[in-house]
Amino acid sequence: MTSGDKAAWTAPVFLGRRWFFPSALIHELDPDAARSGRRPRRTARDWVVDFTCFLLAVGVGLLGADTVTANPAAPHSLAALDQLIGALSWGAVWLRRRWPLGLAAVMVPVSFVSETSGGVAVIALFSLAVHRPFRYVAWVGGAHAVLVPLYFWWRPDPELPYLASIVLLTVLLVAVVGWGMFVRSKRQLMLSLRDRARRAETEARLRAEHAQRGAREAIAREMHDVLAHRLTLLSVHAGALEFRPDAPREEIVRAAGVIRESAHEALQDLREIIGVLRTGESEDAGRPQPTLAALDTLVVESRQAGMKVILDQRVPGSAAVPASVGRTAYRIVQEALTNARKHAPGTEVAVSVAGGPGEGLTVSVRNPPPQGDVPPVPGAGQGLIGLTERATLAGGTLEHGRAPDGGFEVRARLPWG
Repeated sequence: MTSGDKAAWTAPVFLGRRWFFPSALIHELDPDAARSGRRPRRTARDWVVDFTCFLLAVGVGLLGADTVTANPAAPHSLAALDQLIGALSWGAVWLRRRWPLGLAAVMVPVSFVSETSGGVAVIALFSLAVHRPFRYVAWVGGAHAVLVPLYFWWRPDPELPYLASIVLLTVLLVAVVGWGMFVRSKRQLMLSLRDRARRAETEARLRAEHAQRGAREAIAREMHDVLAHRLTLLSVHAGALEFRPDAPREEIVRAAGVIRESAHEALQDLREIIGVLRTGESEDAGRPQPTLAALDTLVVESRQAGMKVILDQRVPGSAAVPASVGRTAYRIVQEALTNARKHAPGTEVAVSVAGGPGEGLTVSVRNPPPQGDVPPVPGAGQGLIGLTERATLAGGTLEHGRAPDGGFEVRARLPWG
């Protein structure tokens, strides 16, 4: 996966009409903007809402100013101070998005002494409920609720009873807080859905990378088995030329041809392994993997290398064997022949493959003990472990070990149908 592909996974684009959404919500939905630390710019919706709130604050403030002016008990200087504080509060409405907590906290004492700023206090409380957690709303709202009885005791409403004024304003404050919390919950829901979508995309990308890595490793294992087989053939023929310098010319030419062909095939397999591990090519990009139908070709190739191989294949329609099962059986026989060629050279190897749909596929490779001492052959010793893992992944079992006559046997049972 290239860097461009990863960017496509991790750089979500805000889809929709930006002017229709609050700038704070768009800012939260855009990870790049959130990391930059810059304040979100107002959208067209923000301007409309802020201007409406400003007009609402001015309207409510003018009504309050008329009430103060019409009150004969209030001196003219007090009415003028009330209106001045209210006018300053109207301008503070434009700061409600930047400092919601500060504005709401300041408006608690201001609205208590200035009736003209009452609308601003309600708008600030609503903004606080939208932009901050409930604990801040509880403190500011609670302060308002405590001051409501004192406010109407200090400035009674001439048209409403004292108790009715308290109930009406308290209901208004509760409604404003509830409305603000409802708006905040909707925004939080959108953010949670965004986070879930991002997590789903990340998990999908990780699963894709894991599957790709698994496919690459599987291809590399397949090619490793083929490469080990080619190199073993090359080693056998090179050893024959070394220990039989007086062999007939035809046999030397044939062995040299096999060495050349095996070296060419081994080099090609090695290039494919390196290419797969570097670029992560898919399995379809490589050469076709052999199945059970290619078992005869494998036996012929081993016989040309000088091995004595007896093949007993009792599988009706080997081409109908499932590809994964046939490929696993082929690799088991290939690795077993390679081991027999290395550890028991010159012996006769018996290969048996039998089974059918519904009863499974049985693979057996058996060789007698070698004649005389066999020089140690360097190797990783992981071939049989890999075969066991391969058979297990295919849903079958594999057993290997010494036979009663001192030979060695590999026996596997694979599911079919």
